[in-house]
Amino acid sequence: MRFAPILAALVAVVLQAGSVGAQTDGGASSLEELLQRVEQGRVREQQENRERETRFRQALDGQQELLNETKRALAAAERRSEQLEKTYDANELLIGDVSDQLDQRMGSLRELFGVLQQVTTDTQGALEASLVSAQLPGRGAFLGELNAKLGSTSTLPSIEEIERLWFLLQQEMTETGRVVRFPATIVTSDGREVETEVVRVGAFNLVTAGKYLQYTMETGSVSELGRQPQSRFSKTTQRLASASGGTVPFGIDPTRGQLLATLLERPSLRERVNQGGVIGYIILALGGVGLLIAAERLITLGRSSRNVARQMKSGQASPDNPLGRVLLAAEAHKDSEAEALELRLGEAIIRETPRLTRSLLFLRIITVVAPLLGLLGTVTGMIVTFQAITLFGTGDPRLMAGGISQALVTTVLGLAVAIPLVLLHTIVNGRSQHVLHVLEEQSAGIVADRAERPAS
Repeated sequence: MRFAPILAALVAVVLQAGSVGAQTDGGASSLEELLQRVEQGRVREQQENRERETRFRQALDGQQELLNETKRALAAAERRSEQLEKTYDANELLIGDVSDQLDQRMGSLRELFGVLQQVTTDTQGALEASLVSAQLPGRGAFLGELNAKLGSTSTLPSIEEIERLWFLLQQEMTETGRVVRFPATIVTSDGREVETEVVRVGAFNLVTAGKYLQYTMETGSVSELGRQPQSRFSKTTQRLASASGGTVPFGIDPTRGQLLATLLERPSLRERVNQGGVIGYIILALGGVGLLIAAERLITLGRSSRNVARQMKSGQASPDNPLGRVLLAAEAHKDSEAEALELRLGEAIIRETPRLTRSLLFLRIITVVAPLLGLLGTVTGMIVTFQAITLFGTGDPRLMAGGISQALVTTVLGLAVAIPLVLLHTIVNGRSQHVLHVLEEQSAGIVADRAERPAS
């Protein structure tokens, strides 16, 4: 009874295998044939398993051989490393011995080459920045190579190279004291390249006819200054460029550009005026009007003074001058009483007074208003300055320069207009008063003569 389930399971397996074999081979005719086929399949599986085991053993043998070969390579590399370490240690000892021998042999030369290297570095910078390089370019290249040699421990400079360094130093000293004329390509202020003749004054200035030039070390080019100094300095360059010998006055910059740069930063008269702003222009306009009035009054009063002086010498009254017109009024009322004549002459003098004192009041007003406008510009400029301080602080003085310039320039303009106009007003007023004094004096004499004569 115990074997019944086992037998049933075996029959089920055989039937399942039979059904599989029937599906694959087309079916078996009997159970014996099915059992034979199962036996053949088991034999084939055992054969395939043995073949796999054979391949696995062969692969294992190959892997073992590869591992053995790798171990042999590792051992050879370790032996090579030990040899290289020994060689490195031996080289270290050799380098130490050679360095000691080099230090012993060089001795004080090492200090000499250190000083020579410092001199070479300083000389290279000085020559590259020198104006002489505009005429003799490329001198710094050799010094760069020499400096590289001096910085290397494997090479030493030769006697010829050291002598060449001495030659360059001597050449720079010699050229500093010479005035040389040579052709060069300069870059004009509008960007054009022009071939022209350049005059080098030592190592201080480069000039051409009427213009100062500058040398740019980075590019090795010569160009015109974007802004030329005052004409009294520019004229000296014209004389120097056209001179063939002798002594020529010339504005030299001994600081090699610093004084010239400071001079160029100084604003011109037009720029000074522009700093005054609108108030400055108003002050100048009033000053121009005042000068025109003063000039017209001086010319008119001068002509009147001359005509009055001529009338005083003449015996006949002429209507072309104030005194003549007063005398004509006296002749027209010569038969009047002294009091009436005095009134008529006073009337004639009053008639002449506006012609002699015309525009003097306006000139006087300008002399008062001009400094007041200057004070107004000062206050306005200080307001602008304090606004800049409020917004940006006091870190950058250039932000406050505009307001300070306006404050100072307007004050200067106001005083510059008022002071000469005050003097001109005094002169003009004096001349008009002189003519009026002559008229009053002559009229008083006429009245006195009429009073002394008996009534007709």
